[in-house]
Amino acid sequence: MASADQACYTLINIPSDVEPPNEMQLRQDLEKGDIRTKQEALKKTIQLILNGEKMPSLLMTIIRFVMPIQDHTIKKLLLIFWEVVPKYSGDGKLLQEMILVCDAYRKDLQHPNEFIRGSTLRFLCKLKEPELIEPLMPAIRACLDHRHSYVRRNAVLAIYTIYRNNDFLIPDAPELIANFLEGEQDASCKRNAFMMLIHADQERALNYLSSCIDQVNSFGDILQLVIVELIYKVCHANPQERARFIRCIYNLLNSSSPAVRYEAAGTLVTLSSAPTAVKAAASCYIELIVKESDNNVKLIVLDRLIGLKEVPAHEKVLQDLVMDILRVLAATDMEVRKKTLSLTLDLVTSRNIEEMVLVLKKEVVKTNNAIEHEDTGKYRQLLVRTLHQCSVKFPDVANTIIPLLIEFLSDQNELASADVLVFVREAIQRFDQLRPLIISKLLEVFPSISSVKIFRATLWILGEYCGTPEDIQSVMTLVRQSLGEIPIVDDEMRKASGDADKEEELAAMQAGNVQKLVTEMGTYASQSAYSQAKPNKKEETRPTLRQYLMDGDFFVAAALATSLTKLSLKFQQIVDNKKKQNSFNAEAMLILSTVLHFGKSGLPTKPITEDDVDRIALCLKVLSEHSDLMLDIFNRLCRQSLSTMLTVKAEEDKEFAKSTEKKAVKVQADDPIGFIQLVNKNELGATENQFELTLSQALGMKANKDVDFTSSSKLNKVTQLTGFSDPVYAEAYVHVNQYDIVLDVLIVNQTGDTLQNLTLELATLGDLKLVEKPQPVTMGPHDFCNIKANVKVASTENGIIFGNIVYDVSGAASDRNCVVLNDIHIDIMDYIVPATCTDTEFRQMWAEFEWENKVSVNTNISELNEYMQHLLKSTNMKCLTPEKALKGDCGFMAANMYARSIFGEDALANLSIEKPIHIGPDAPVTGHIRIRAKSQGMALSLGDKINLSQKKAAKTGHGN
Repeated sequence: MASADQACYTLINIPSDVEPPNEMQLRQDLEKGDIRTKQEALKKTIQLILNGEKMPSLLMTIIRFVMPIQDHTIKKLLLIFWEVVPKYSGDGKLLQEMILVCDAYRKDLQHPNEFIRGSTLRFLCKLKEPELIEPLMPAIRACLDHRHSYVRRNAVLAIYTIYRNNDFLIPDAPELIANFLEGEQDASCKRNAFMMLIHADQERALNYLSSCIDQVNSFGDILQLVIVELIYKVCHANPQERARFIRCIYNLLNSSSPAVRYEAAGTLVTLSSAPTAVKAAASCYIELIVKESDNNVKLIVLDRLIGLKEVPAHEKVLQDLVMDILRVLAATDMEVRKKTLSLTLDLVTSRNIEEMVLVLKKEVVKTNNAIEHEDTGKYRQLLVRTLHQCSVKFPDVANTIIPLLIEFLSDQNELASADVLVFVREAIQRFDQLRPLIISKLLEVFPSISSVKIFRATLWILGEYCGTPEDIQSVMTLVRQSLGEIPIVDDEMRKASGDADKEEELAAMQAGNVQKLVTEMGTYASQSAYSQAKPNKKEETRPTLRQYLMDGDFFVAAALATSLTKLSLKFQQIVDNKKKQNSFNAEAMLILSTVLHFGKSGLPTKPITEDDVDRIALCLKVLSEHSDLMLDIFNRLCRQSLSTMLTVKAEEDKEFAKSTEKKAVKVQADDPIGFIQLVNKNELGATENQFELTLSQALGMKANKDVDFTSSSKLNKVTQLTGFSDPVYAEAYVHVNQYDIVLDVLIVNQTGDTLQNLTLELATLGDLKLVEKPQPVTMGPHDFCNIKANVKVASTENGIIFGNIVYDVSGAASDRNCVVLNDIHIDIMDYIVPATCTDTEFRQMWAEFEWENKVSVNTNISELNEYMQHLLKSTNMKCLTPEKALKGDCGFMAANMYARSIFGEDALANLSIEKPIHIGPDAPVTGHIRIRAKSQGMALSLGDKINLSQKKAAKTGHGN
């Protein structure tokens, strides 16, 4: 094990094999060196003291040769030196040299330079030795009357700290500061003085606030923030004071400082639930979001608005502010827009739905005119989904939304177009009165569709829902136009051989568009105007459907076959003319035959697949036979299947909404009062242990004899850092608070000695950062204390916090003692929460994410569903595959899972497992889990978590 010195050097990134500077050399530099040399020597001395070296012989040298120097850098370094240098001897008495230091403090407090005075006062805030502070009290008091505000405000802080730590040194501090506050004009000085009165003598602070309550708006923002804090504390402790200060909070909503307005709005909502107060606070939040440029601030304030909405009494007030909330859409951040649209969709009512639709229409138009970038398409897709949900929630506005959305089918962004098709398919199925409008708009936009997937889906909708002869004929005309001349093979062969060019020239000559030219031989030559303007063969464009087939995408041909079959069967039912029936049927069969022949001709880039051949051949057979069974299948059962799918999807959405909404506790006026102490039986009639019941409720758990009550409490977050036999025992409670980690470390002195300069030294591994170094403490025999440390987290990955505790034993002459701490492992699960997304979004992210981690299933759980539930519980992921699809006992299971971190990182997982029945009924589950994420750390950390959870399951014998 490394020595204490080596451990100290390691923690501050100094190699352990590098010897510290020679003490004799440091003394020479401090005595005889120039200003710069003394600065460097003083820095090295401070560093050595921080790393455990005591350097007692340098104390007098610094007092004699460094303290008299008036250089500002030296003064700064000296203040740090006096803060860290040991001030007591081995027997616990104050060093005699500190009397000289105390005299230097007094001179600096009376120095004509305001910087030196202020810096010394700030240093005194960190000094806790009353023997050193007592002689300085007259000089500290005198600083309250200094001409410079920098000195006065630091004097207030020094008096406050001294009063808090050693009130006997200045018992009249509250009265002194109250008198100072009355005559002070500087905002920062008034803020510090008012802050001291809040904590030292709240009654004096209230009296001052009452005397100037009408002038609060003219105060500086730093003082206004403190006033808001005082009002919040006072009104919560004494609700009768609300009427006295509520008007002041209202006035602060109009402050020029965004921070003051934010705090005032939050305080106003907690003090009053009146509709006017809620409306004023919500309006203030909206203004802050609109005017603030920082997206993080926008998200924080939006969360406050969402929190207001979750209170039933406040929801009605917010419903009148929907149009104001929509102003937030002017922000460019995608997350802000998403939260805004979700909030407004929850708040919109029949009174303002039309206005909201108009605003969303304008936003859609803006996205069409805006410069295309990554978020433009996503925002357009988000607007489409919101309009879709509006029309489902309020069917009366669907007729105004549908024409706008159908125009998106020709959009280059396939995601937005796909969402429009999902909406159109649902709308045309649910709203019979809107079918003519939807069909007409689809026929209008059909020729401009550029995406093969959108073309195919639009063709299916037209084939399923066109019900009039005119619409059916229109679809056939559009199909012929998009397919070009038929037979396709002959037309393509003519174009390839050049016969088409001759025919075009002949047609041009017959039309008279011919220019006569004389050749060099004196003969006449003809050249048509058409051939002059004819484009290059490479640049020749084909009709839309023809181009899809040339590219080898014959899945669209299968969809075309199904749609034409449906249309032909309907045409025969609604048209009585036998000739027209046969003509339409023959034309449909001709189209399918030429497509099938073209697919097998070898001209396309890719040949037609056997599945598509079978589909087209089946449709040709159906068109030739006209059986009643096929008529029922194509024209009734297909639509019935769609209706069933939409019904199941609606039920799943309702179940999801029901599971995510917060359950409100409703208590009726005539409900009996339940007293825990009087209950002796549970609902099943079994006798219950009263102690366990009370303990379970104290821990926020449901009573259960088989439950270990400590497992779900805060006790399971306590990490033991040292052993019970170590001289210093330490344990830490790890509290994860979104972007930072708070370590609350309990340290117990298990010895009979006084431990001086006990320091908790920490370091991090991973994407963690220690915010500030914990301050040294002094502990008496068998004493204990709590030390807190903050660690910032930047991304979702596993991290490690390690370190040691170093201390001096009072009266001992040995080196500093060191206790090495156990590592604290930061779990990735603290930052991952279950989330949901659509199948389209899942497939899109799966294709985009580049980091994949494949984990093999290694467990002794023998049931497929049981393993999946264990995995979901261990990883905080949510299963996106419907529960009904996972039922059954086929021996295989495939499911998609999704989660999101608090940093906005997505994590996808695909579970593919099977139960090897041939081995035995109790054989463990086998298979793989594929994880995909945008960052490498996310994918690897989640894979490690899955591997660890599988091992735990195997150890406990889970599933056996």
